Amino acid sequence: MSASSEPRPIAPADHITQAWWDATRQRRFLLQRCVTCGHRQHYPRNICTSCGGTELTDDEASGRGTIYSHTTVRRAPHRAFAPPYVVALVRLEEGPVVLSNIVGIEPGEVRCDMVVRLTWEDLPDGRKLPMFTGER
Repeated sequence: MSASSEPRPIAPADHITQAWWDATRQRRFLLQRCVTCGHRQHYPRNICTSCGGTELTDDEASGRGTIYSHTTVRRAPHRAFAPPYVVALVRLEEGPVVLSNIVGIEPGEVRCDMVVRLTWEDLPDGRKLPMFTGER
């Protein structure tokens, strides 16, 4: 998806997201789970979005999901991205919906309710960026 040698802009890790980013180095996609109510969520936060609990733990996601919604970007917001590319909301098997890219599928072939699986893009600093592709 990179249009140039310029790296894609990626948010730096902070005290809330550091464990999540560290897990990506081993190609592990973590979801937070609230110890109080069992709610699973993504992206990492310091509070449960369901009950307000503050005791959160991490579970590894299966990496499987379905496309809830998608769009094809034809005019990139940054020169590190080469259009056309697909941005999608993917509902994970575990419940949370994540915003990601769909790769390895022609944009015109992407459909809602399509089954997808996790794949990874290497980042220059050793972290990995989660993306999704068609299920095999």
